Amino acid sequence: MSQNGVNVGRRRFLVAATSVVGAVGAVGVAIPFIKYWNPSAKAKAAGAPVRVNVSKLQPGQQVIVEWRGKPVFIVRRTQEILDNIRKLESRLRDPSSQQSEQPSYAQNEFRSTREDILVLVGLCTHLGCSPKFMPEVKSMDFDANWMGGYYCPCHGSKFDLAGRVFTGVPAPTNLVVPPYSYEGDDILTVGVDEKETA
Repeated sequence: MSQNGVNVGRRRFLVAATSVVGAVGAVGVAIPFIKYWNPSAKAKAAGAPVRVNVSKLQPGQQVIVEWRGKPVFIVRRTQEILDNIRKLESRLRDPSSQQSEQPSYAQNEFRSTREDILVLVGLCTHLGCSPKFMPEVKSMDFDANWMGGYYCPCHGSKFDLAGRVFTGVPAPTNLVVPPYSYEGDDILTVGVDEKETA
């Protein structure tokens, strides 16, 4: 049983036992890592599309929904708002949205597929603060000729009610328009591109 004073059977047992324990330990360590790589139910839900019934939105009203952990502004614009958007072009940095992020179907004057409904990611393109919805047409401390829009109180960036950035403010680009689509006239789905539903 003994070879040069060493118990061969005991050696084999210890090697086998150590190998088994090591393998079990490796599996035990790997499982949490594998689970970590798979998105959690919460993460999947955070990236899931969000459905909103826009028929309940009153003219001039905004609702905020969360999509991918970001606020999304949805506004029902009035004819007065649309008329005022047209008057602001000379005060805007990128009126045609050439340097801004939006789906191709929202690269137009009103940055939307429907003129009356605006959909924007509610984060300033400067440092990510959330701009305030200020639709009133009146003189403001930050703009004597305010025609309605978004004002970011963090550093003073201003956007019109198409999400287009004014000149002379810190924000470099227009507010982001996320992918979205409609089911009929009433249900807007944020996070699903209209090309995917066609």
